[in-house]
Amino acid sequence: MAIPNAALEAVLHRHPVWRGAGLAPAARAVPSGHAALDRELPGGGWPAGALTELLCARHGVGELQLVMPALAALTRAEGRIAWLAPPHLPYAPALAAAGLRLELLTVVRAPGRRDALWAAEQVLRAGACRGLLLWLPRTGYGELKRLAVAAEAGSAVALLFRPPQAAQDASPAPLRLALEPDGAQLAVRILKRRGAQLAAPLRLTIPRPVHAVGSTLLSPSRSRSAAARLCLA
Repeated sequence: MAIPNAALEAVLHRHPVWRGAGLAPAARAVPSGHAALDRELPGGGWPAGALTELLCARHGVGELQLVMPALAALTRAEGRIAWLAPPHLPYAPALAAAGLRLELLTVVRAPGRRDALWAAEQVLRAGACRGLLLWLPRTGYGELKRLAVAAEAGSAVALLFRPPQAAQDASPAPLRLALEPDGAQLAVRILKRRGAQLAAPLRLTIPRPVHAVGSTLLSPSRSRSAAARLCLA
């Protein structure tokens, strides 16, 4: 029996049903702080309870500036953020200047790749953190699958940073972005999303690294105090 159009529309309105031609609905998402990017992300932001991959050729192309507004919003809402195996110690004054609450940040140092993977799974499954930033240069599909399943078990925004060569590999992550510097802008190419693919990359204006702003930041004494408040595990 055919379903009347009005009834079908009511069902589609009440439930997150994906109509293949458009973007898939996302039950939970955190706005990225970049309007042009949010318009292209399912749910209008970084998905919560799902794994997102950010692929960039080197550190410092603007990847942290891209995610900083969302992280700041999470900490303003009392959400804890875990930084797992970062390539460099996060610069506390810069994070504070970007609006992050330092007392809600935890940096986890992992001796090896397996330790990092294990710690990431525990963070995601425990549900104690609203955000996870994870750096893993080498990751197999099976390991990615475990991370994706762990992310789905929680409600955190899970961001995995990988090299651009990973774009050639299969991944269970529902959202994958490639990042490249483009003059004063950041070119963001959406490699994978739930919905119609975007042909051309987005070009976003990303602020300079906040630690380069200079005198508008914290005084030396406040900088030392801010750095001391970063929790190291």
